[in-house]
Amino acid sequence: MATSSIFTNVVIKDKKEAELFFEALEQSSHDPEWEPSAPVKPPLRNIEAIQKLMAKRECRTNGQI
Repeated sequence: MATSSIFTNVVIKDKKEAELFFEALEQSSHDPEWEPSAPVKPPLRNIEAIQKLMAKRECRTNGQI
């Protein structure tokens, strides 16, 4: 979804449209929270692990491996 779509002005002129709009908002508030589709890895904090990862990356960018 484009971020500009959340800034759209909504004009409702009919009472029935207003009721449907607010009902949709109410229903959407009851949806479960979003969960990632893949597990999220915690950030690396170990110096040796970071150095190993950077060395691996450097080898790939230099055409090795």
